Amino acid sequence: MTKSNLLNILHAKRQKCIVYTRVMGYHRPVESFNIGKTGEHKQRKQFIEQ
Repeated sequence: MTKSNLLNILHAKRQKCIVYTRVMGYHRPVESFNIGKTGEHKQRKQFIEQ
C-alpha cells in the first residue's frame, strides 16, 4: 500500500490542528493572523536549545 493510498483511507479520521504562537506576551492562534503576519511567521526559524 502506498503512502497516498493510506492517507486517502485515513482522511475521514483526520482533524484540523490549531497552531499557537507567542505574540507580545500571550499565545494566539496563527490562523487568526493577517496576511503580513502569516508571512512573517512562515519565515521564522525554529531552534532546539541545547
